[in-house]
Amino acid sequence: MPAEPKPSRGFFRDVSAEHAVLITEAAPSLDDQHRARVRRYTFIMAFRIPCLILAAVAYSAFENPLLSILILAASVPLPWIAVLIANDRPPRTKDEPSRWDGRDNQIALESGHRKAVE
Repeated sequence: MPAEPKPSRGFFRDVSAEHAVLITEAAPSLDDQHRARVRRYTFIMAFRIPCLILAAVAYSAFENPLLSILILAASVPLPWIAVLIANDRPPRTKDEPSRWDGRDNQIALESGHRKAVE
């Protein structure tokens, strides 16, 4: 009696039922993009509180206000950096067309001689 045939695994060798293969060129959904931006913002802002604590510990341990001020100064631009990075769009793919293609040299509408109705 012949052995029972195995299902074809196709081109993708290590595909399991748990890991689906992405077969579309669609961009990630807006919810996924928003979730990733919130994660980036939270990760960067999570460094601010330890900086403040580290500044207090450095001042009490070394009694050097300059070191504490430097640590605090490093934590001041963190919210600005976090907002800039979190609001950035996803990186462009190589397939995405470049918008700079010299279109400013072209005339959008050609002007011609028109007869005026008087």
